[in-house]
Amino acid sequence: METVVKPLAGKYCVGNNVSLADAALVPQLYNARRFGVDLSAYPSLLRIEEALVSFPAFQRAHADAQEDAVKSKG
Repeated sequence: METVVKPLAGKYCVGNNVSLADAALVPQLYNARRFGVDLSAYPSLLRIEEALVSFPAFQRAHADAQEDAVKSKG
């Protein structure tokens, strides 16, 4: 996705408006982290994710914010 997004990206995956690609990006990065994937090779995706998580809708939709989310014991 980094390769596809890089030439198209503005603030978000495709220009400066949130799109379906952005809605798909956040959960994919979340799951990649769950499985220990090193995301350092994807700077465009990480930059876009950082911009997206400031939206209340993305915060409410985050996997950890769901009622049935498994909370880690810390």
